[in-house]
Amino acid sequence: MENKIRNFCIIAHIDHGKSTMADRMLEITGTIEKRKMKDQVLDRMDLERERGITIKLQPVRMEYEEYALNLIDTPGHVDFTYEVSRSLAAVEGAVLLVDASQGIQAQTLANLYLALGQDLTIIPVINKIDLPAANIEKTKKEIIQLLGCREDEIILASGKTGQGVVEILAEIIKKIPPPPFVTEDQYNPLHPDKAGGRLRALIFDSNYDEYRGVVAYVRIFNGMIKKHDKIILMATGAKSEALDVGVFKPEYKSTGKLATGEIGYIVTGFKDVSECRVGDTITLANAMLMKANSIEPLKGYDQVKPMVFAGVFPHEGNEFEELREAISKLKLNDAALIYEPEHSEALGFGFRCGFLGLLHLEIFQERLSREYNLNLTVTIPSVAYKIYKKNGDNAIIRSPQQLPDPSEIDRIEEPWVSMDIIAPKEYIGAILNLVQDKRGVYKNTEYINESRVILHYEIPMAAILTDFYDKIKSASSGYASINYEFSDYKKADVVKMDILVAEDAVEELAMIVYRDDAFKRGKDVVNILKETLPKQMFTIKLQAAVGGKIIAAERISAMRKDVTAKLYGGDVSRKRKLLEKQKKGKKKMKAHGKGRVEIPSHTFVKLLKK
Repeated sequence: MENKIRNFCIIAHIDHGKSTMADRMLEITGTIEKRKMKDQVLDRMDLERERGITIKLQPVRMEYEEYALNLIDTPGHVDFTYEVSRSLAAVEGAVLLVDASQGIQAQTLANLYLALGQDLTIIPVINKIDLPAANIEKTKKEIIQLLGCREDEIILASGKTGQGVVEILAEIIKKIPPPPFVTEDQYNPLHPDKAGGRLRALIFDSNYDEYRGVVAYVRIFNGMIKKHDKIILMATGAKSEALDVGVFKPEYKSTGKLATGEIGYIVTGFKDVSECRVGDTITLANAMLMKANSIEPLKGYDQVKPMVFAGVFPHEGNEFEELREAISKLKLNDAALIYEPEHSEALGFGFRCGFLGLLHLEIFQERLSREYNLNLTVTIPSVAYKIYKKNGDNAIIRSPQQLPDPSEIDRIEEPWVSMDIIAPKEYIGAILNLVQDKRGVYKNTEYINESRVILHYEIPMAAILTDFYDKIKSASSGYASINYEFSDYKKADVVKMDILVAEDAVEELAMIVYRDDAFKRGKDVVNILKETLPKQMFTIKLQAAVGGKIIAAERISAMRKDVTAKLYGGDVSRKRKLLEKQKKGKKKMKAHGKGRVEIPSHTFVKLLKK
């Protein structure tokens, strides 16, 4: 009997129509009734719908012409590449979507190379052919040059109208191979038979359910798991019972079992989220006892390397435990996140968190606020630096506060990334100037066709942390797209810049900056503080300092109460006496520590964006 399972994902650049294409597939296969259909049905978070982007991978089971088609919808933004890589490890094929009006973009290339690295079957599709700006012939040439495929292998489609979607489903069944490691008793989930072999299930994602505990999203590579089976996780050694087993329709649908080649979920019953890690292998507990060391764990995933770090603190000190619990649950659903406890004199107890980029940080902050009702303070983000000391020691620091005394440092190295910028050739000059200003090193230019190019660069990660994406869009009139990945650490001439508010150093505003850029950065920060800090009853000094030397300064004048308003005559000395008394009162207030200035959260947001 032929194996009737096909596992695939949809990959593309951001905004090339992945979620809309998935909607049409669900509609055509009858997975979701038409009356229940809505746009971006697989984007489960309100945040995804509001922004129009996919943040989380989402699996779903479709049944079509006696086949079980397991689709994983993936994100398209560079900050969520780790979601894509995990999806690719759970499937045998990928539908590559290319927007007919935009052509090949940076993340198209990045996701394609990830898929080819997993040796997946690629089905090329030109999407959005119904758009007035669609240039089908030009896009075809780009895909043929990229993949080396024939023109008749490219499917023309529109996720909006449904045109070409039936052809895509037919091509998936025809070209994408069935899952390997299936025994001679081939398994058809629509007509269940036996499926032998020792159970090996790869956890490619997970979620936390308040009532059922940790729910593991799995791909079964060998064997079968049934409801109430005793399970063990091979990396952590944690044991439990499969409280429920089923597939995504796209809601949880209990089937009672999963067998070789299937994608589904296992309700593990774990309440401690650290016991169920993405990349771990689930097997049957009795199988491990019967034949110790007879089962090899699946390869899992490469360790993710976050490059952007920021301190995350609760606004109220008594919310620290709530923050810890919320982050640990989000970690289940966001495998690229790393975190460790941190203490700040100004902000109290919190966490130093690592992210793949600024959008990742922004989404994380928004999810904590919405899903767990937490009011947070997030410090200025920085990258991880390698510190080499004169005594031979070295360390990686993730915050300015960890930087040793300059007299102890031999050298500092910062992370660099390899960056690809795809843009029309008429914008090359503006892009070259921008990247050069950001300390980027030009490598070479590659032509996709006669009008579009790929510019290859190496650039410091710190240089693209804040406004780089906006500036590259501005320099290219919105046509450029970028992709980057970590390259190496290189020597950097950087210093710690302290920010003083009312002559007190504000720990959470400290930052590591390039020595030759310190004055400009310091001036920017004190100007933002001057605009955003509320006036006090005393004058507030705002200063930026490097190594104890003030490099930029501003002042916020004191809020002045009219103490002479009650006077209606008499000698001028009475007025002077009241003003002098007011002046002494302000000095006394500052001397007794009542002059401390609280930094409002919107100031951090403005500094973050700047």
